[in-house]
Amino acid sequence: MSGAFLRSSSICRDLLQRNSITHFTYPLQDSFPGNQTHSRTYFRLQGFRRKSKEYVLSPSLISSHFSSSSSSTASLCKIGFVGWYLGMVKTWPVLTKSVTSALIYTAADFSSQMIAESSSEPYNFLRTLRMAGYGMIILGPTLHFWFNFVSKLFPRRDIFSILKKMALGQTIYGPAMTVVFFSLNAGWQGETIEEIVVRLKRDLVPTMLNGVIYWPACDFITFKFIPVHLQPLVSNSFSYLWTIYLTYMASLEKAGGAPSQAN
Repeated sequence: MSGAFLRSSSICRDLLQRNSITHFTYPLQDSFPGNQTHSRTYFRLQGFRRKSKEYVLSPSLISSHFSSSSSSTASLCKIGFVGWYLGMVKTWPVLTKSVTSALIYTAADFSSQMIAESSSEPYNFLRTLRMAGYGMIILGPTLHFWFNFVSKLFPRRDIFSILKKMALGQTIYGPAMTVVFFSLNAGWQGETIEEIVVRLKRDLVPTMLNGVIYWPACDFITFKFIPVHLQPLVSNSFSYLWTIYLTYMASLEKAGGAPSQAN
């Protein structure tokens, strides 16, 4: 009996050594009656301690983790307004584009007055209000429907479709909006229909020629690379410089030589 026990103990010892398994006892204080100390046998693979050390976080790893987290947070903060604006474009497309146009026309007229007006004359808030109203009521909604119309008419983005869209803009939308802009602005200044007609004869053709120089490159970028729902925003961004020119042309004296009431 004792020989069998010794042989079994030897076999177990050989198995433990062959599989690199060690055992140890760990005292465990249990809250049993009498506060007796009990021991349990635990088994541990050799090399566990060495492998576990590989997962210890070093200070450099922690600092890099927090720096990457802070950069991610900063990136989220940067795209917060963009995400909000895109959501507004999707939920309230016409209103959002109208407000955007009004803000751009306000900034453009402000810049135009700072560039063109002499420092001795006061700032014309009424003129800026007229420009904001035009962007809000006229330009913003028409840009929304115009870009949707041409995208349905020519849905592809090949070079021929883009050229067709650009041609429609230069021959239909651009001239029509320029006439509306000059007419409304002159009417808000108190000019009569005859004076508005004379102004259009004087200012429309030069404005259209300058538009042919400025807008084709802007339209190509807009139609080629920008999705339809963001095309009015990009077009408005391009129109900032153009609007400075338009507001300057609209503030010129009447065609008959009398000073405009905008000044």
